[in-house]
Amino acid sequence: MKFNISKIELFKSLSHLIGIVDKKNSLPILSNILIEAQSNNLLLSATDMDISIIEKLSCDVSEEGSTTVNAQILYDIIRKLEDDADVQIISNNGKLLTLRAGGSRFSLSCLDKEDFPIIDKNNDGINIKIESKILFKLIDKTKFAISNEETRYFLNGLYFNLTNQNDKTDLTLVGTDGHRLAKFNHQLKENIDQTIGVIIPKKTINEISKLLADTEHIIDITLSPSKITFLIGNLIFVSKLIDGTFPDYKRVIPPDNNNTLEVDRDKLLSAVDRVSTIANDKSPVIKFKLLKDIINLNTINTDNSTATEDLNFEYNGEELEIGFNSKYIMDIVNNLDDDKITLKLKDGSSPITAQEKSNTNLIYVLMPMRV
Repeated sequence: MKFNISKIELFKSLSHLIGIVDKKNSLPILSNILIEAQSNNLLLSATDMDISIIEKLSCDVSEEGSTTVNAQILYDIIRKLEDDADVQIISNNGKLLTLRAGGSRFSLSCLDKEDFPIIDKNNDGINIKIESKILFKLIDKTKFAISNEETRYFLNGLYFNLTNQNDKTDLTLVGTDGHRLAKFNHQLKENIDQTIGVIIPKKTINEISKLLADTEHIIDITLSPSKITFLIGNLIFVSKLIDGTFPDYKRVIPPDNNNTLEVDRDKLLSAVDRVSTIANDKSPVIKFKLLKDIINLNTINTDNSTATEDLNFEYNGEELEIGFNSKYIMDIVNNLDDDKITLKLKDGSSPITAQEKSNTNLIYVLMPMRV
């Protein structure tokens, strides 16, 4: 195997793959990437047995061949080269890989390509197309609510739900950790006469989000009950799905929150941030006291230190007191973009909703904490 490629192009591809490479070394081969040079194309593959990526690059191939090499070492070498470097890679017998760039030369040990897992790219599921920037936004506005609690494994990912009604197909993404919920839906351009709901693991969500932020392609997604495949330009991304039942998120969204509060997003965020300086892990609650056109924020921690702040906002609902985890309320406000946002409440013990007028398909739900 012998080929030449620019540092920038090779490094960009390695950056796509490095996030899924198995760092725990449960199997040495999973710490490697598979390099295949053929017909002036380079195929780079990585897998952790749950997620797999294959990316095709154009390059000058002098001799076809393939081998596997440690991903982290190769990534670090390429990262440290000059940006305008041309990289030559040679492997005569698949056991040793030689890399040359300028005055630098490296010899890296390889593992047998035959030991590298076969990546199954086939997926006979439902196919949809969506713009990368739209899918990125759907994921970006919901992924913060994914649970990290391993005992509730079915919450350790985003719910990816396709529904069809009146010849219109909606894609809905939902994340929840039991304390807060984020739901964002988008109507697809094409009508798909099928419905499916699956849970995409958090690691997959994080890795695909990085890829989407770096591209402007139409994304081809193929979805089956056990696997999801993304085609992003010359890159194929395959992931297993979480085998579980996602909660009925529609029941969590309150339909009768009649007390409406219009707030200045930045002012609310700054006030919560200031008051939460006193809050800590043992007492994270900030109490909201809603009076006519005034909100009082206050907290007290386990050391009896206190903080309070009054805000003048438009509010004509019932007077009530309600408490929230300060981090959770800040996460939600941070993920809304309008200057003015709307909070809807029922009483001091029921969940609230948060929305913005420019994006009514996005809704956040937050459970209160006892005060």
